[in-house]
Amino acid sequence: MTPDPLPRRASTPVGARRYVFAGLSHAHSALRRADTPPTRAIRRQCQGESMSNQERPASLAGLTPEQMNEASKGTFADVVGLRYTEITPDRVRGEWVVEPHLHQPMGIVNGGVYCTVIETLASIAGAVWLGTGGTVVGVNNNTDFLRAVREGTLSAEATPVHRGRTQQLWQVVIVDEQRRPVAHGQVRLQNLPNRD
Repeated sequence: MTPDPLPRRASTPVGARRYVFAGLSHAHSALRRADTPPTRAIRRQCQGESMSNQERPASLAGLTPEQMNEASKGTFADVVGLRYTEITPDRVRGEWVVEPHLHQPMGIVNGGVYCTVIETLASIAGAVWLGTGGTVVGVNNNTDFLRAVREGTLSAEATPVHRGRTQQLWQVVIVDEQRRPVAHGQVRLQNLPNRD
């Protein structure tokens, strides 16, 4: 029998579970304090309830980066540490600090982090552009990893390539503190009209 080359991780210690639950509890408390359509919808998700059509935000258009950061607390983007810095129908920008929990076993940022940021920024941008005309869903995410990163602050910017009646295509570029490209991606979005 050959030894396993990678050590197996022990199960999560009870104290660590308490920390995770405390973090979720803190995020949930922040959502209870915020009373905007996006935070009401996310609050229901955190409580394990599905969102009703009345609680879904009619549109992300007009949200400030601060409101979007608040609405994102407790979501997957929040786990990554993504913070929105600009939200317009033509561009969405965000940034995050590389922390060890975002590394893969070799000590560099896991490619899934880049895919998450690219998908998130493109989806928010597409939804803001579409406004009250409906919602968007991602149907393809093509991400290229260009440079390994171990630490620092990364920034990303989503800009449109095509915005049509039924689909949108957004490109997202992630750069490091020296403005060197770290990852590049394209996300194709399907525009879903509102249901009456």
